[in-house]
Amino acid sequence: MNTEIIKKKILDLAIRGKLVEQIPEEGSAEDLYNHIQEEKTKLIAEGKINKEKPLPEISEKEIPFDIPENWKWVRLSEIYNFIDYRGKTPLKSQSGVFLITASNIKQGYMDYTRKEYISEEEFNNRTSRGITHKGDLLFTTEAPLGNSAICDLEHCSCGQRVITFQRINNIIQNKLFMFFILSRLFQNQLLENCTGSTAKGIKAEKLKTLIIPFPPFKEQKRIIEKVEEIFSRIDVIEKAKANLSRDGNLLEKKILDLTIRGKLVEQRPEEGTAEELYAQIQEEKRKLIADGKIKKEKPLPEISEDEIPFGIPVSWKWVRLKQLVDIQNGDRGKNYPAKETLHEQGIPFISAINLEHNTVISDSKLKCLDDIQYERLRAGKLQVNDLVVCIRGSLGKHAKYPFEKGAIASSLVILRKYLNDDTIAEFIAYYLDSWLFFEEIGKYNNGTAQPNLAANDLEKFVIPLPPLAEQKRIVAKIEELLPYCDKLK
Repeated sequence: MNTEIIKKKILDLAIRGKLVEQIPEEGSAEDLYNHIQEEKTKLIAEGKINKEKPLPEISEKEIPFDIPENWKWVRLSEIYNFIDYRGKTPLKSQSGVFLITASNIKQGYMDYTRKEYISEEEFNNRTSRGITHKGDLLFTTEAPLGNSAICDLEHCSCGQRVITFQRINNIIQNKLFMFFILSRLFQNQLLENCTGSTAKGIKAEKLKTLIIPFPPFKEQKRIIEKVEEIFSRIDVIEKAKANLSRDGNLLEKKILDLTIRGKLVEQRPEEGTAEELYAQIQEEKRKLIADGKIKKEKPLPEISEDEIPFGIPVSWKWVRLKQLVDIQNGDRGKNYPAKETLHEQGIPFISAINLEHNTVISDSKLKCLDDIQYERLRAGKLQVNDLVVCIRGSLGKHAKYPFEKGAIASSLVILRKYLNDDTIAEFIAYYLDSWLFFEEIGKYNNGTAQPNLAANDLEKFVIPLPPLAEQKRIVAKIEELLPYCDKLK
């Protein structure tokens, strides 16, 4: 289960009074509530906080769930003094008093990536509404709605869309009510009472009337301790998961690195040489040309010493990609189908957006050709187990084609093996996942605003070729090892 979901479940248990046991000798929330109201009356008399209109009694219809008998439902403004910085936008300055905006308040923590300031003079002009202090509970009323965190700055002011919840006295644990506000149960109450369509928000006057469970003081502290204890364990699990995922990715890269270097399995002299396999492939290629199935092309340049990135076993051979597979572009002429003419069903017409997890995903993004559109195409027709590679935009994104028929969009090319053995295509597919393939892309990428690779440059990519029997053992070993990588991820 996602650890963020677990945390939300913990907060839901906390706000319901089900996270820790209730201890009768710790008193009741009613006693604590009455003490806060006495303190509030005193502060109003001294002119330290404003007197507000009496709030309505909490009705049975408003109560969304049961809480322990020694708890009490209260309205937010019964236990907090609200500081709301409404009015004109404050005049910003390059330095001075830090201005906390809604962008600084996240779910349970402060983020100071974005920094804004107001002058001391501007700050003094704003203090008539009250001053935000370190330790106060902050809340975002809009964009985003419902984030809450504890203020950790000594000298600051809050901007629009931020309300400061200031304790009447120190017998309220701000961290607990931050947890309660972030719970799904309170967030649902926010959504039920917010306004706006594109940007959901809640008015301060409405926020004051929202209800929240109020536990006894000592239980407040125990709930905080329990939440923090569980969250710390969850964070350890999350960190371990992240480390395992990273280790899984590193292990997969190492396996592919050993693969292309000829170090994943041992070499066996009785399995022949790559030179012999290469000759067999070239003979098959000549037959395909003679039969008119592929076109004869100019010879590729010899591979120079400078192009060879590392040593390989003596039974292997460095070749160019075009020497192992026929590389085909799609039909980019007048028969290329317009987007609006494609269908939901028919013969798949694939682009980079359809390639996921090294295969073609059949979902709502997969558009299709009808039989007439398909027959008009002069090139780029797919066969099952062809490899497709993206040469525009998401350079190097690739997949094995799983369907009997299909066609490619202009951002892709087809890699089709000359020799009728799927092992070669499987080995090449793992080469396409390796760092060497992407290093070759870096050499030939000629795009500026959008990455771009010419098909005739892809032909020149260097690839190490093992004997066919060794390729079979390499593919089998990779298929044995990669599930362990996936488990780590």
